[in-house]
Amino acid sequence: MRIGFDFDNTIVSYDPLFYNVAVEQSLVPVGLPKSKLAVRDYLRQSDHENVWTELQGYVYGARTNEATAYPGVIDFMRLARDSGISMVIVSHKTRHPFLGPEYDLHEAARSWVSIALTDGTDHLIEPKQVFFELTVEDKIARIAEIQCDYFIDDLPEILLMSGFPENTGRMLFDPEARYGTGGNVTRFGSWQEIRAFFELKWKAHS
Repeated sequence: MRIGFDFDNTIVSYDPLFYNVAVEQSLVPVGLPKSKLAVRDYLRQSDHENVWTELQGYVYGARTNEATAYPGVIDFMRLARDSGISMVIVSHKTRHPFLGPEYDLHEAARSWVSIALTDGTDHLIEPKQVFFELTVEDKIARIAEIQCDYFIDDLPEILLMSGFPENTGRMLFDPEARYGTGGNVTRFGSWQEIRAFFELKWKAHS
């Protein structure tokens, strides 16, 4: 079995980081909810779209090392590895921000993976199994090429996109319950739920 993971907002949670950086730069009030979406909505409603765009580049490029993994995802990866499951990361992001300094966003993300997704000195996901594509279309093509049995993403539009491989199970990571359910996409509210789903499957085939 091969499980594919999206990266941003699926493995990595940026909510506290976006809030902290925005407050640090005096872009939002201290009382704002500590979430990326709250920061985005505040800046957009204040007609500061370019500020929001540049903030994203700064967080993803210069401060990603301060982001944290979602609760339960690292434990799940350890369990999957110990169960002989192949794991890959397939994400899409530009190489450099649209505005501001030209941070290497791919290198910043790879650095986070190499530090955070480890078990002692061992990689939970090997560097050669981490793919950052420049476009959504390239991401879908990569998922198909490496033949994921399941793919976990926080965006339903990715899982429902034309060209998404029919034989790949579509798993929506939706901890804020922002989306409904339906079609051939299965929604999960936490990594603990995802772990329970796979534990049942692995037990049935053991």
